[in-house]
Amino acid sequence: METQVLDEFREVVGKGLITDKSQLHTYECDGLTNFRVLPQAVLLPTSTEQVQALVRICSQRKIPFVARGSGTGLSGGALPHENGVVISLARMNRILEVDLVNARVVVEPGVINAEITQRVSPHGYFYAPDPSSLSVCSIGGNVAENAGGAHCLKYGFTTTHVLGLEVVLPDGSLVHVGGKALDRPGYDLPGIFVGSEGTLGITTRIALRIVKQPETIRTLLAAFNSSNEAGAAVSEIIAAGMLPAAIEMMDNLAIQASEAAVHAGYPNCGALLLVELDGPLAEVECLTDRVDKICTQCGAWEVRVAQSESERMMVWKGRKAAFAAMGRISPNYIVQDGVIPRTALPQVLAQIEQMSAAEGLRVANVFHAGDGNLHPLVLYDRRIAGQEERAFELSINILRLCIKHGGSITGEHGVGEEKKMMMSEMFAEPDLDTMQRVRCAFDPEHLSNPGKVFPRTRLCAEKTGPYQPHPLELSGAAQFF
Repeated sequence: METQVLDEFREVVGKGLITDKSQLHTYECDGLTNFRVLPQAVLLPTSTEQVQALVRICSQRKIPFVARGSGTGLSGGALPHENGVVISLARMNRILEVDLVNARVVVEPGVINAEITQRVSPHGYFYAPDPSSLSVCSIGGNVAENAGGAHCLKYGFTTTHVLGLEVVLPDGSLVHVGGKALDRPGYDLPGIFVGSEGTLGITTRIALRIVKQPETIRTLLAAFNSSNEAGAAVSEIIAAGMLPAAIEMMDNLAIQASEAAVHAGYPNCGALLLVELDGPLAEVECLTDRVDKICTQCGAWEVRVAQSESERMMVWKGRKAAFAAMGRISPNYIVQDGVIPRTALPQVLAQIEQMSAAEGLRVANVFHAGDGNLHPLVLYDRRIAGQEERAFELSINILRLCIKHGGSITGEHGVGEEKKMMMSEMFAEPDLDTMQRVRCAFDPEHLSNPGKVFPRTRLCAEKTGPYQPHPLELSGAAQFF
């Protein structure tokens, strides 16, 4: 990269400019390590004004840029562009406002997910979206990917909790979308940005909804001989009209890995269901009995209720450690993220088992069973020639299976770099064109996280410039933030 450009960046961020190759390797990939690209530079702004200045330089010089949070994404969404820069928001990590009266907080994008609940829990609130990486993932990344988590079955994904956003558009201009009201009239512009994977601009402030802690929480563990039985229990629980806070499933491979890492005390079974119920005491007690009965009828040979808060937290620690724990039983693995209708769980899990046997590769299953969000982990050894390619093809065929059953290629990890070629198998060309027209409205030069999400880039027919809100919207939103 030209020295003059680097000097312009340095004027904005000072020592927050990284160009040393050994340091750039830290940013060459996100949690999906199969794809690696070294950026030209990494920029570490500390304010919205600095982000604006950096993006203006990129816009003027047509330099691609990729926003990055904690780098925990699993789809290559934060993969750098070889001719571009990474704008890391890790230093923008302040909780700016806690408004308990209106049950909302305003944060910068580098704030870690778990820190919000830590801040508001003494006052009886919590932030509901809880990805397994909640102790390290950033809110900005959660917004980019519309992150989920175990408790999103009842409480909803990130988009349910985002009220307003401050966004630096790809030309460096600043806009505010959403606002203090829970439901503003007009187009749902926050909904366009949440889940757009950094392709429409960079979020610099987020207004989030927080939720009152329930009176009672009960966590049940139900042990089954097979995933088919556990999947049938999930369908029966939902069909009975119940809405647990979470329903998670782990198969035997996932249980083995998690127990080796955490020692959560899981029973050694073919499949384990974790069912969490919350609400008023009388309601939770009634639901606990109903879930116990359904699980037993579906074949559970043990149903256990966590007897203390520490035991309940250990149960969840085992579940949230499951991905990382796979290193205990396999040198390498690929984690996928597909969605199917809940009623198809037994059939799809059986087909995944058949595909696994046919390919000669083990597949561990640990996922959000309540909303049909699968996370199959294809285990392999990179040292064995051809096994990595076979593992990747098996993971893609599992996504094709999800599409076949009326599902989706992603529930919360996003499309990013890894699954962009699958978009054409899920959507027709007119659908993809419509999506890209939205992108062209915000980023006509394709500078913001270019090359992601779509199989190929559509050129913008008319470069009419980025979205500009009405002045009244700007002023009202500015007051809110």
